[in-house]
Amino acid sequence: MSDAVTENQQTENQQAATEQAISDQAAATNAAAAPVPACQVVLISGGSRGLGLALVRMVLDAGAKVATFARTITPELEQLAAQFPDRTYVASVDITDVDAVNGFVKDAAAKLGRIDGMINNAAVGQDSMHMQTSPADIARIIETNLTAPLVLTRAVLRNMIRRNGRGRIVMITTVGAQRGYAGLTTYAATKGGLDAAMRTLAREMHGRVLVNSIAPGFFASEMSSVLGSEQLGAITRRTPSGRLVEPENIVPIARLLMFEDTNLNGQVITVDGGSSI
Repeated sequence: MSDAVTENQQTENQQAATEQAISDQAAATNAAAAPVPACQVVLISGGSRGLGLALVRMVLDAGAKVATFARTITPELEQLAAQFPDRTYVASVDITDVDAVNGFVKDAAAKLGRIDGMINNAAVGQDSMHMQTSPADIARIIETNLTAPLVLTRAVLRNMIRRNGRGRIVMITTVGAQRGYAGLTTYAATKGGLDAAMRTLAREMHGRVLVNSIAPGFFASEMSSVLGSEQLGAITRRTPSGRLVEPENIVPIARLLMFEDTNLNGQVITVDGGSSI
């Protein structure tokens, strides 16, 4: 008799679990049909200078909270954190340190709340022909620009979608992933990999999380400076707009993807003054 009762109870529990799973899936499907809300807590990698710092300012100007990390915290970022102590979380983290990255995501969510936006910005550049690039440098660029952002994205997504949460993710890639530029073989490969991951994630998330890329052309940041003035000059001359991209050109696109109802998903938005046409 007791065995029969136990078996019946197990069956009822399984049925209840199945019904709950169906209910949760239906709720997620209905939620995905509605617009993804504007982000309230945005995590930005590499937010200490250049484009990353401009993106941090953009999030704060929009009234949202921001968590950001970099290997070195600049005085400019420290000043922003001091100015907005309740809306910022800043730490010195190497993006290739998996434990540190996972800890940062956990601590950021504990202070600021559920993360519903992320901009993958941290990267290292390259200025060497492929035959002259050492295996160690190839591995370093891939680890920093592709493996680490994918690991970070995984950690953020697990926080983002809890309790049927939704969100938005932006990958900062490059026009070099679409058009070949000498001396950028590994760098372009990593950014092209992020574009491919972006499209796949957009499919996997079924509208619960909008995932897009912004592909800047070359701009006067620390990364593009490694190309040298001669190569940058050549790129400028063949750019229809006649000028390189500045961080301020990228910020409005990032703001759009983080805060506006655009229904953009799985897209690469190129901002390069027309150099890739």
